[in-house]
Amino acid sequence: MATNSPKSDSIEYIRNGQKVVVTQFGSTDTLLDHLRLTEGSYGTKEGCCEGDCGACTVVLGRQQDGKMHYRPVNSCIYLLGMADGQELITVDDLTGQGAPLHPVQQSMVNHHATQCGFCTPGFVMALFALYHSEQDISRDTINTQLAGNLCRCTGYRPIVEAGLEACIQTPDDQFSARAQQTAKTLADMPDRDLFIGTDARFFAAPKTLNSLAKLYTDHPDATIVAGATDVGLWITKRLMDLPKIIYIGEMAELNQVQINDQKITIGAAVTYANAMDAVGGLDADIKETMRRIGSKQVRESGTIGGNIANGSPIGDMPPLLIAMGAEIKLQKANKTRTMKLEDYFIAYGKQDRQQGEFLTEITIPKLKCGEHFRAYKITKRFDQDISAVMAAFHFTIVNDKITAARIAFGGMAATPKRAKHTEAAIICLDISELNHNHTAFDQLAQDFTPMSDMRASADYRLTVAKGLLKKAIIELSDQDADTRIINARSSNLRAS
Repeated sequence: MATNSPKSDSIEYIRNGQKVVVTQFGSTDTLLDHLRLTEGSYGTKEGCCEGDCGACTVVLGRQQDGKMHYRPVNSCIYLLGMADGQELITVDDLTGQGAPLHPVQQSMVNHHATQCGFCTPGFVMALFALYHSEQDISRDTINTQLAGNLCRCTGYRPIVEAGLEACIQTPDDQFSARAQQTAKTLADMPDRDLFIGTDARFFAAPKTLNSLAKLYTDHPDATIVAGATDVGLWITKRLMDLPKIIYIGEMAELNQVQINDQKITIGAAVTYANAMDAVGGLDADIKETMRRIGSKQVRESGTIGGNIANGSPIGDMPPLLIAMGAEIKLQKANKTRTMKLEDYFIAYGKQDRQQGEFLTEITIPKLKCGEHFRAYKITKRFDQDISAVMAAFHFTIVNDKITAARIAFGGMAATPKRAKHTEAAIICLDISELNHNHTAFDQLAQDFTPMSDMRASADYRLTVAKGLLKKAIIELSDQDADTRIINARSSNLRAS
């Protein structure tokens, strides 16, 4: 690693109160494989191996705001090197032989919340993370926490009841008892660049922007990883050989959230969970869409920056951000450039990013007086599903007249894309003129020629897109209904 920064050739994490040092591992080794194949910790299960079923859920702890913060992650797609500098907790660590069960485990027993038992460790660890959170516990909180854990035996009700019983308690276990010591041990761990391997095959985790820029300039063929919620599937499902991994998740410079009166700027490594308050606070529809992206485990690892950088045509955040008028900043070596997000996506699998260039931040303007936003995520199931159509609408309305419009869709083209013909057709129209038969809605057929696939047919997508545009117009044309809808979405209510 050609930098002048201090560096290390091993990772360190805490397990059961003890520091663990790992020196030999491959760049794409997952945390799940390390637990099961190297340590022999068999309590953590391999189910789907793509971050969907939650059987492999473990909890990672880190010091945040002067105390320990625990988050659930899918160990099947979480790379081992990414655990550096954290506390690792698995279902095997919750209690010892002959010791009382952990409160979460005991509640699962009390409510007969397990049957075949294969998924149970994942449910326990997801609830363990909630047990150690400071959230107000309700049935909806439990449902959101467990949306990424699948069970085919119990029907979920007893698991939810167990969660309600356990997680309403004040944390009182071995982890809370030694939280201060754990935080101190983590704080005392060296803050250094990480480079394990050779110039041909390595796992690296630079700590500064300068280190990242230098490393990526030297190795432009490396794969940059922030949360690995997508790259992890390249490894476990596509069986891709990724010899050079650069992990940016622990870089302070890329984990910042900055807010002022006009805009929000988030670093490329900020997770969905950590971006929720700021970005979701822009509009109730954005918050609700973010809550339905992946699962709790995915949102605790996955990043908005990664969703953009990968350039997927079905990513949920790019259409929303394009409609909001977001900009991104890219860096190559010591040079930076800024562009509108909509200009970043060129064609399927192709983005306006030069070799050796990487995303550093996303800037999102706040809504101004007279500006209104709507977003709709259309999926086959409510939770943890990929969108067939993702629609975002941003209108400026003055005296009931649409004076500006930004309409963007995902799932309708080879890239996230604006509907510019449709925008032009509705500009200067009185919002009450846009009845369901208005010719402006037909312009969507000029903007998009969607494809048919396993999620939806082309005709369905185009029909739904028209329907969503009409829905947005109807909601915005009725101010009383608009207020009720905003209040309902702000409460994170599920669709009935």
